[in-house]
Amino acid sequence: MEFFLGEIKLFPFPFAPEGWALCDGQLLQINQHYALYSLLGTAYGGDGITTFALPDLRGRVPIHLEAGQTGGVETQWLTVSQIPRHTHTFYASTTFSDEREAVGNLLASDERMPYKKNPISTVNMSNVALSYSGEAQVHNNMQPYTVSNFCIALEGVYSNKN
Repeated sequence: MEFFLGEIKLFPFPFAPEGWALCDGQLLQINQHYALYSLLGTAYGGDGITTFALPDLRGRVPIHLEAGQTGGVETQWLTVSQIPRHTHTFYASTTFSDEREAVGNLLASDERMPYKKNPISTVNMSNVALSYSGEAQVHNNMQPYTVSNFCIALEGVYSNKN
C-alpha cells in the first residue's frame, strides 16, 4: 500500500512506523527531507534555511483551515462576562446586632434602624459581610479524549501542489 508523502494518519501505538514520524513539532533537516519540505515549507516552524518543522498535533484537534494556523486553549480563566447570568440570595434579619449571632446566621440590623422595605437612610455594609468565593484557578477546557498518535509519512508518492 502506498501513501502520499506528507499524509497524516492516526496510529494506536506509541511510536511512528518505519517511514513515518510523530506529528510532535520536531525539526527536520531540509537537505534530508527536501520533497516533504517542498510541501510543508515553514508552515509549522523551522528557519526555512536548514530546518522545517512537522505539525505538532499533541493535545490538538486538526481542523481544516490554512496550514499552520492554531487556536484554542487547554485551560481558561472565566471573566464576569463569560459566567452565566445568575442571582445570589441575600438574607437579613430584624434581630438586633448586639446579639451574639442573629437567628439562622443571617445579617442583623443595628439597634437604631431595623431592616425594612423602605429604609429612611442607607448604611454601608461591613466589608466582611460578604466575601469572595472560589480560588481564582483556571478551569480545564479540553473535550473528552482517547489518545492515539498522529504520524506523517516521510516517504511516499509526491503530489504536486497544482
